[in-house]
Amino acid sequence: MIRTAPPRPAAPAAPRRSYAALAGALAALPLLAVAGCGIQPTSVPVDAGAAPSRVACVLPDDGPTTPAPRHTVVRVYLVCGSRVSPVQRSVRLPEGRADVAGALLGTLSDEPGPRERAAGFASQVPPGLEVGPGTRTDPPGTLRLSTAPAGLPPFALAQIVCTFAETEAGAPQEGTVVLAGPADAPVPEPPRRIACTTELRNSPDAADRAGTPVGS
Repeated sequence: MIRTAPPRPAAPAAPRRSYAALAGALAALPLLAVAGCGIQPTSVPVDAGAAPSRVACVLPDDGPTTPAPRHTVVRVYLVCGSRVSPVQRSVRLPEGRADVAGALLGTLSDEPGPRERAAGFASQVPPGLEVGPGTRTDPPGTLRLSTAPAGLPPFALAQIVCTFAETEAGAPQEGTVVLAGPADAPVPEPPRRIACTTELRNSPDAADRAGTPVGS
């Protein structure tokens, strides 16, 4: 009599819990990766807000500026962002260094026009600031302001220096201007020769230490 081997018992089915655990572990991997980058996971969308905007500091190119009758197109420096930058304006310039400086100072203290404001330009030159010629003992080309240069906002001084230095209001040395405060001040400052340097344009706070005293 031939005996047949009894059938082997079937392998037990894997518990469903193991599949559930594996699926949970795989789902947790992205969260672990995020946490490893120092980012806290969240189950709700986060509104980070709009991207930061930047001012253009450049006027729209509408072609060359056309001067008004008996006016001259000049470059004047205005505040934009953390620096001073040039724009073109039509200004009536009289004769004489001090009078030219007065006309430029007047346009610097004016409120920027709509196009300039839209491009991010402003001015910190205080209204009512005046300028006149130096005294007989001052170095040639000195201009005296009604407020001592050290008492002006740094941005305003940078605007004045760079605007004057590029016009007939500048000193005989090209690219510089010699400025002083009122001659009748209790402790008058000596005139200083200041250049419109890249540092002064990009970091107007440097105006406080810019320039060198000059004698007669």
